[in-house]
Amino acid sequence: MPEPQPVAGGEVLRRFQQLLEARGLGHITAGPTDDAPSPEMPGHPEYHHRQRVAFALKRWETATPYLYQQATATHPEVTAWADRVAQDPRKAGFLFLTGPFGTGKTHQAYGALRRIAETAPDQFQAIALTAPDMYALLRPGGSDRGAEFELKNLARVPLLLLDDLGTEKISDFTEEATYRLLNTRYVECRPLIITSNLPAKDPNGPDLTDKVGGRITSRLSQMTTVVAMDGPDLRRMSA
Repeated sequence: MPEPQPVAGGEVLRRFQQLLEARGLGHITAGPTDDAPSPEMPGHPEYHHRQRVAFALKRWETATPYLYQQATATHPEVTAWADRVAQDPRKAGFLFLTGPFGTGKTHQAYGALRRIAETAPDQFQAIALTAPDMYALLRPGGSDRGAEFELKNLARVPLLLLDDLGTEKISDFTEEATYRLLNTRYVECRPLIITSNLPAKDPNGPDLTDKVGGRITSRLSQMTTVVAMDGPDLRRMSA
């Protein structure tokens, strides 16, 4: 028996069209095919945007204590700074939140990090810790990985939140450690959020210079958005 001969693609279409015409269906023509991915499918920009947001928010949650898991930035200067970080982190500078106890500085700080995560950055990595915890980490024996490793890690992380700066008594160690950290982030133009109960400058009372030294406040003054937060103690009001 002779083997069947292959039929060219054009011949197949012609025979198929003849079959349709024989059945009175010759007027039917193929319509356009919509093979573009939907927003719910991989390949669509909206799908990948949501994936990046979810990944960044997961990392934000990992860096955020339970108390601040619902933190949202509402202060206009804080949200504006966070938006600048999302647009170009090298040009955003530092954010310094100052004010009395309980005015929401830490809440706004974690909210700023969350706002950045919600912009779906290609990469999101943040470290948040208090100044006393940082000094404990950088003292001899404070870390199995060594003080130099920890200092470089804090200096290089894309986003850093340093809470309660100025709560410890100034010493050669605290001043040197803080200066090295801030100076590295300053020259590399990496964003940094600082909260403190002390004002940056106060001619009538103690300020940040008295606690961390003039070299540090000089660096801060050159590229820092200072947000003074006042009002009643929110912790007492919610108790």
